[in-house]
Amino acid sequence: MKNICVYCGSSPGRRPEFLQAARALAAELVARDIGLVYGGASIGIMGALADAVLAEGGRVTGVIPEALAVREVPHPTVTEMRVVASMHERKAMMEALSDGFIALPGGLGTLEELFEILTWGQLGFHRKPCGLLDVAGYYRHLATFLDHCVAEQLLQPQYRSMLLESGDPASLLGMMEGYTPPAMDQRISRDDL
Repeated sequence: MKNICVYCGSSPGRRPEFLQAARALAAELVARDIGLVYGGASIGIMGALADAVLAEGGRVTGVIPEALAVREVPHPTVTEMRVVASMHERKAMMEALSDGFIALPGGLGTLEELFEILTWGQLGFHRKPCGLLDVAGYYRHLATFLDHCVAEQLLQPQYRSMLLESGDPASLLGMMEGYTPPAMDQRISRDDL
């Protein structure tokens, strides 16, 4: 894996563990020579993650839509900043630049990005690993809900298994490196839609 996309909050959240986890993930990415692709902001968990990767000597690519470049304060010193026209372009570019995806704690935007990239994997648009870095039990209820979806037969078990989970960055990255996507009868091309 050359680059990992990390979805996370533009707010720091209420727990210090959230920022600590961002810094721990940053150290692990740099130790493995994996570049960071993220939303481009200099604030919240996003900013702390980018700052930590840069402080460790790593590579950071920010991708931010023009409209958010005013609200989220683009990071001034990332290795590369890509400004795009829309959120749709942002998500497509982040996917194209990345070999895997991790969600740190975040709000609606983080959840939306995570579920969209999982859906793209389910549809066969990519075969890349997706992981939750479950900091201080932040995603515990989400994991339980996904298990509930499987029990209710609205989510197939092989697609539930696409979302890897750990509270430890090294463990999660190890799981991602060994990831095998679920077998599918027929993959759908984006051109088919």
